Amino acid sequence: MKNLPSLTMLATLGLLCVLPVAAQQLQRDWQAQIRELIDNKDNNAALAIAESRLAEVHQDLEARGWRARLLAWSNRWSEAEDEYRLVLAAVPNDVDMLLGLADLLSWQQRFDEALILLDRARQYEPQRPDVHIRRGRNLRSLGRRKEASASFREALRHDPGNAQARAGLVSLEEEPRHEFRFGTDFDRFNFAEDAQAATLSLRSQFSSRWTTSFTGNFQHRFGQDALRFLASGSYRLSPNDTLTVGGGAGRHNGITPKGESFFEYGHGFQVASRGLLRGVETSYRQQWLWFSDARVLALTPRVSFYLPSDWIVSLQVTAARSRFSATAAEWRPSGSMRLSFPVHQRLTAHAFYGAGTENFALADQIGRFSARTFGGGARYQITPLQDVTFYTLYQDRSQDRSQTSIGFSYGFRF
Repeated sequence: MKNLPSLTMLATLGLLCVLPVAAQQLQRDWQAQIRELIDNKDNNAALAIAESRLAEVHQDLEARGWRARLLAWSNRWSEAEDEYRLVLAAVPNDVDMLLGLADLLSWQQRFDEALILLDRARQYEPQRPDVHIRRGRNLRSLGRRKEASASFREALRHDPGNAQARAGLVSLEEEPRHEFRFGTDFDRFNFAEDAQAATLSLRSQFSSRWTTSFTGNFQHRFGQDALRFLASGSYRLSPNDTLTVGGGAGRHNGITPKGESFFEYGHGFQVASRGLLRGVETSYRQQWLWFSDARVLALTPRVSFYLPSDWIVSLQVTAARSRFSATAAEWRPSGSMRLSFPVHQRLTAHAFYGAGTENFALADQIGRFSARTFGGGARYQITPLQDVTFYTLYQDRSQDRSQTSIGFSYGFRF
């Protein structure tokens, strides 16, 4: 019996040694399960394990960090941001958490906020190439190209073979500022002689914010010739917002507008880095056109949905108010849907359907008829600086009239 105290002490010491090891093993086990589930693309099950761990040990920062990542990857961005900030409040110098939150903000195009976090991460671990690569990408998105280049070069200084840093530098190489394009269109009617058109355009991007466009269009239609000139300027108000204004005039001969003006405002949303819906772009266009015997006001909201693998679905609706010299003003609706999708590395195709008046810039397509339009086309990238486009459409008009059109254009950048 005299040896009992000694045995008790030995047992207590053994437990004190074994329990921390068992706890570490348990922690390694649940984290290993999470990693395995992520590798198997089962993020929901991984999230359930992280939340189960937090139910047991509420202050486990490792579990909270995993929950933040998994929420972000599941597009639950608001909850993920709260979780990241809870961890960083406890451990302000956790670089992995800083990078995770910076990624989350970048996906939402909150580049300035992400950059603040990346600057903090750079102070704590200046030798990590991934920190500098992320800084470079955010600086590039903000239009700060020189600083972005310096960040990519800093990443290469720490890791000379880093492919992402080299790709970042390539993306910053001086790109052509101008695109010149010329094209031709042919229309065949079952009620009139064929029509044709030729178009020349020059688009110039003078900075990350300013873009201009000039277009000249020649029309031979219903036995008349017309010339139409358009000019517009676009200003990027923020990474997500763009405002465009423009107008045009020309020798109309009754088939194109005597004059026109318009403005358009566009706003983009990045919804998620993963999942079905990657981003949404909305715009509103308001256009005034003055013909020799009519006036038209067209109001056009549009929305585009960006899907995985570069598929894009665009929808637009137009309400047009037409007023002819001998009749009262009249509102008419129209709408269209367009689907764009990649076919090959250099080839992109599209298909579209429209109902109602389709082109308010031509006198024969305003307010006097209804139609359904089916069509499609493609764009082939010959080289990084050259491309060709092609389209065809069929328009089934009221009064047993129809129109078949084809068009081709070639563009090059310099």
